[in-house]
Amino acid sequence: MRLLKIVATGLLASLAAAPALAADKPLNVALHFDPAPLDPATDGSYTNRVVTTLMCDSLIDLSPDMKFVPQLAKSWEWSADRLSLTVHLRDGVQFQDGTKFDAAAMAANIVRYKTAAYSIRKAEMAAINSADVVDPLTLRITLSRPYAPLIALLANRIGTPYSPKALEGTREQIAANPVCAGPFAFKERVAQDRITLERFPGYWNAPAIKLSGVVFRTITDSNVRKVNLTAGALDIAHQLAPTDAGSVASNPKLRLAKSPSLGFVPIEFNIGNGPAADTPLGRDPRVRQAFSLAIDRVALNQVAFDGQYVPSHQMEAPGTAYNDPAYPVPKRDIVAAKKLLAAAGVSTVAFTLKLGTDPLDGQVAQIIQSMVKDAGFDMKIVAMDSAALVADTQAGNFEASMLLWSGRPDPDGNAPIWLTCKGFTNWGKYCNPKLDEAILQGASFQTHAERFPFYKQATDIYMADLPDVVIYHYSLLWGLSAKVSGFQGRPDGLWRPENMVLAP
Repeated sequence: MRLLKIVATGLLASLAAAPALAADKPLNVALHFDPAPLDPATDGSYTNRVVTTLMCDSLIDLSPDMKFVPQLAKSWEWSADRLSLTVHLRDGVQFQDGTKFDAAAMAANIVRYKTAAYSIRKAEMAAINSADVVDPLTLRITLSRPYAPLIALLANRIGTPYSPKALEGTREQIAANPVCAGPFAFKERVAQDRITLERFPGYWNAPAIKLSGVVFRTITDSNVRKVNLTAGALDIAHQLAPTDAGSVASNPKLRLAKSPSLGFVPIEFNIGNGPAADTPLGRDPRVRQAFSLAIDRVALNQVAFDGQYVPSHQMEAPGTAYNDPAYPVPKRDIVAAKKLLAAAGVSTVAFTLKLGTDPLDGQVAQIIQSMVKDAGFDMKIVAMDSAALVADTQAGNFEASMLLWSGRPDPDGNAPIWLTCKGFTNWGKYCNPKLDEAILQGASFQTHAERFPFYKQATDIYMADLPDVVIYHYSLLWGLSAKVSGFQGRPDGLWRPENMVLAP
């Protein structure tokens, strides 16, 4: 604790000693881990989206009530056969380098996301055939098959354009000096320390932007984030520890903003990614079923999260449209777990769970370790930094990994990412063609009534095979200075700067 206080005090001193920041009075925001390079073509992290949402508008935005609303696009309509989407663009928009935003610029970005050798967006763009310029303010996106989730993609990274001039640079140059069409322009980045943005006066909706700038600081320790928020060195602290929510809410100088989240934490098992998959957990779904039944999700929520999070069993959040009521959160059942292990021909299962270095994740793992031991699981815990964790999991150097997904408003951006044969985060290499076909069919229709039966088929297959065990959906907890007004957190974990004010 003494060391923690020294670290916190030192950080307070460094923040207070920055004369430029004090003069400009930007919004000081703490992120809970350092963003990856700021390029939508190559990044997949939540903190990147937090930063780029303030830098960059997308074609479509997501409202606080989870509706798709216009942003750089004024409107859009589907063709009768659902194989093309015509997008009408906002006039008078410019990128932060002065380049005009138009249909040609947007088409160039879509092509880059789909074809650049370094792009990680290719899989989610598989249904897109082309992006064609109809006129300077009209873009037509053609598809190889009906694909309703396209709207959700255009409200995410794929709908986020960078300046065509910036795209002339190398991959490294694009990320080092990102230029897009949003309210705040990139100014500087100091690795593992801060990212500074400044208000862009040429923004199309400039009157709605009241803040002079934003400084994002990386502070991985949740207690240090709270200490700095309490002392006034921060204006917003992302992802407070659940156990800190009460003290922040009761402090008259602070406010707590809370939102249910689309994001969840799964434990992914290695099913077919190299020699490490050759374990009882990798070979037999009954062993994975037993592991899930050995966890008391409600007790875990109370002990680790002070009751602030949501116990969960599916990748769609409880209470949302595509959560299947046929699979409620299971109660802990050690007897049933042991029977499943016996049917699988094992009584004790030893394995290693890899996870990140977040202290809260470590506490969660220790609680799970204690719970599953009663059923016969000997679980070893190995913590590693996030980059190493992802590298090991992608390479198949794992038996089980505890990961995180920030969630998407369309169901095609949740379970399919983890479970389809070529899913973006299917690092355990689980593959069931019947599940893939159900997902493919579900994405082909527009309405919930049409789509839900196919996603239910996929859920039935997933629950039988259980390659990933979902533990909980987290809540979004922001700590705010009372000087901040106009803040609106949203279930996608992001917030928008329009009409936000920082009082003197």
